[in-house]
Amino acid sequence: MHTRKIGHFEVNAIGLGCMSMSHAYGTPDLAEAEATLLKALDTGYNFLDTAALYGFGKNEELIGRVLQHRRKEFVLASKCGMFKGPDGKRLIDARPATLRQTCEEALLRLNTDVIDLYYLHRRDFKVPVEESIGAMSRLVEEGKVQTLGISEVSASTLRKAHAVHPMAAVQTEYSLWSRNAEIAVLDTCRELNIAFVAFSPLARSYLTGKLTDPKTQLEAADIRHHMPRFNAENYPKNLVLLTEYLNIANAVGCTMAQLALAWLLAKAPYIIPIPGTRHVAFMEENFGALDVSLDPNTVARLDDLINKETVVGPRYNAVSQEEIDTEQFPLM
Repeated sequence: MHTRKIGHFEVNAIGLGCMSMSHAYGTPDLAEAEATLLKALDTGYNFLDTAALYGFGKNEELIGRVLQHRRKEFVLASKCGMFKGPDGKRLIDARPATLRQTCEEALLRLNTDVIDLYYLHRRDFKVPVEESIGAMSRLVEEGKVQTLGISEVSASTLRKAHAVHPMAAVQTEYSLWSRNAEIAVLDTCRELNIAFVAFSPLARSYLTGKLTDPKTQLEAADIRHHMPRFNAENYPKNLVLLTEYLNIANAVGCTMAQLALAWLLAKAPYIIPIPGTRHVAFMEENFGALDVSLDPNTVARLDDLINKETVVGPRYNAVSQEEIDTEQFPLM
């Protein structure tokens, strides 16, 4: 089994993103989510990723309820700093008191005494990142959390956080069609020996080839309706790239989803993709990417085919872009 390091933990090289079981991509199916979680551990997943934000605590509750009797079988990652505000809407709040409260509540929802990896979910521009990480480091000292990470930040902010407390991981979107991390964050992770956890490694289903018409295939509440790359003008142009992409997958002898994950695994030994799904079949398919090996020529062909120059549309809309730490680079 291929394994990679996160702090002092050793995990299988593909983890499981749990967000879609409770949040963001249409109506959750609890029975299906429960089955997927249990089967994932049987399949070999031992690194699970959640957050207080996902379903406003519902995702943590799901994991805590379904997997409490198997807690020792996996490394548990969650996130703080972005949760529900007084008005019931999503709020970024990384003040020390808020982070502590979120952690205490997360431990109860997760039915656990300790969170193995705890991320600052977003940089709060009203609070110095050093102050937020300092508060989280005290959670480590108290034994509530084992290691710390940070999500969606620039290389500069990552260095500031790491100077306060060692960062075991940084989590950022990374796939063939989202390449921001290649500007500076990946190099910083290599330099500082920090794991890079890649969320949305399948480009929110684009790289699986299964999403051909967002307008008809996605539910009204799906967040992709608000992402420019999926709109009626841009998505057909992006679909054109998948013709040659499918040819490459067929030549390699794997599915399109497995090709996307194998590309990430080939990019650097400290990258750990966490594809998210609530479907057992997709979860098993994704894990099969561990058996796919890409030669340098194939990696180069993929790099040339789908990249920031060939993908049409920005990653997020203007409102979402304002929440991301982009002090060193523009969003792509």
